[in-house]
Amino acid sequence: MHSLPSLGPRGEGWVAIQFILLGSIAVAGWWGGPDWTGAVVTVSTLAGLLGIAAGAVMAFLGVRHLGDALTPLPHPRDQAELVQTGIYRRVRHPIYGGLIVAALGWGLLTASIPALLLTGVLAVFFRLKSAREETWLTDQFPAYGAYRERTRRFIPWLG
Repeated sequence: MHSLPSLGPRGEGWVAIQFILLGSIAVAGWWGGPDWTGAVVTVSTLAGLLGIAAGAVMAFLGVRHLGDALTPLPHPRDQAELVQTGIYRRVRHPIYGGLIVAALGWGLLTASIPALLLTGVLAVFFRLKSAREETWLTDQFPAYGAYRERTRRFIPWLG
């Protein structure tokens, strides 16, 4: 995955695309009416609320445990240390994973097929963005390769 573009010296373009996708998912959930009705809405509403809550917790823990290493850009800070504690013991990109789970929850809560489809696009995008980011992390931290081998990418029980 070394061939993925940087999209700016520190990956600024990746962040811009991320915000466009997240905004599109938010709008897709509001746009139009629900795409399904009946008892399914009750189930999807509950699942959606749980997804939003779980995703928010994952993202919050990811932000909290990064400490001084936190940056909005995918390129790591020069003085950063590799974080392998807290939620990072179980997952390499909990913020991305949390945003995917929350977006899925939003699509279910709003009963929006377009929001769910865009969540799939978001998941593919984060897979690519994380691969680009991991190239930079591997270059900066010699221990990153071993960490990557033993730790899931987005969600602890999924690859």
